[in-house]
Amino acid sequence: MKMKFSIILGVIATCSLAIAEQETLVLVDNLNIRETHSQFFKSLQDRGYTLTFKLADDANLVLSKYGEYLYKNLIVFAPSVLEFGGQLDTEAVTRFIDDGGNLLMAGNAVAGDIYREIASECGFEMDEESAAVIDHFNYDVSDEGEHTRIVVSPKNLINAPTIVGAQNTQPLLFEGTGLILDKDNSLVLPILTADSTAYSYNPKSQVKEYPHAVGRKTVLIAALQARNNARIVFSGSLYFFSDEAFNSPVSKIHGDKIKSDVSGNKALAAQLSAWAFGERGRLRVRDVSHRRHQDARSSDTYTITDTVVYRIEIEELKNGKWQPFDANDVQLEFVRIDPFIRTTLKKNANGVYEAVFKVPDVWGVYQFKVDYDRIGYTRLYHSTQVSVRPLQHTQYERFIPSAYPYYVSAFSMMIGVFLFSFVFLYYKEDTPKTKSE
Repeated sequence: MKMKFSIILGVIATCSLAIAEQETLVLVDNLNIRETHSQFFKSLQDRGYTLTFKLADDANLVLSKYGEYLYKNLIVFAPSVLEFGGQLDTEAVTRFIDDGGNLLMAGNAVAGDIYREIASECGFEMDEESAAVIDHFNYDVSDEGEHTRIVVSPKNLINAPTIVGAQNTQPLLFEGTGLILDKDNSLVLPILTADSTAYSYNPKSQVKEYPHAVGRKTVLIAALQARNNARIVFSGSLYFFSDEAFNSPVSKIHGDKIKSDVSGNKALAAQLSAWAFGERGRLRVRDVSHRRHQDARSSDTYTITDTVVYRIEIEELKNGKWQPFDANDVQLEFVRIDPFIRTTLKKNANGVYEAVFKVPDVWGVYQFKVDYDRIGYTRLYHSTQVSVRPLQHTQYERFIPSAYPYYVSAFSMMIGVFLFSFVFLYYKEDTPKTKSE
């Protein structure tokens, strides 16, 4: 009976955790965005997310109560808001990310200072207010004359199928402001960039200064995966996620005359949201074992020159289920202060990776360390500490080939001493006879 009760409690706890990961707060300028972006929100609901819509300036906004977060994911589609309401501000959003929350944020040319503050905290830099991405060579026929509704080739996407999907063949529509990434921040990723003919500036003003972003350096959609595996997707275009962009045909006027019956915005938006909210690219260690080659049990102490077998089982979250991870670039390091051994793990069945190596001839405290960090995947880190001791007195070899010259010299000296002693004791020299004899 107790066992059944514990199983029921475990199932309830698992279900509660799964439900908590689907809780999503959506902040909007006005509730009309629920209609203009209905397809995007419906795709999230179809995947099991519970969306809570609130105005961005609602006086009752709160992300946590009694030290516990009410939401796992945060969507901000409110570019015209000047300040968030309630207990929400830039510091609260930053703390939410530091505590493992995920953020999807989309703006436009009229985005306020609050957007710039959050972008700056995440390693992005937005252009000044009223600035938009302009491209006089790659704009759509539906553009109203300012050439700000640009057509972007799927070739401009980052080469990371885990984030953007495996197949992206349809052109994309973008209308919004540009971003510049912090070069010193290695965690920031340019998801979608503009063409070399684009620049970011106020379309209603004459260009008198060098634009904020020019050419390929103009980032349209950026992402960041924090060291705690929290994920952020920041888009300079709210239009990118709209029903209009999802359903619009694409027809570029100049250049190679790109045409498509429908844009690729809907497919890319679904891929980005799935990655941002942790549906893909999540790794975990299921099991780790290490032992001497001839032993069946694990040990926490090894002797120098032992042959060791190390195994680690890695799983990846796919379609809501943990499945064996498939890769050929997972490495193991055997570290004391610096790595003494670095080797690529051999992939076996069911996500098991194995390495067989000989312990270095240097004793001390070591670690088996697996540090797997790839674009689009959560960082996988696992370390196990073991001791490596020198050989015991009875484990040393009695005769080693490198000492043969010393053995020969010792025995030759013994033979020489024996011969000298024999000659000295038993050799009698004949003395000459005198005249008296």
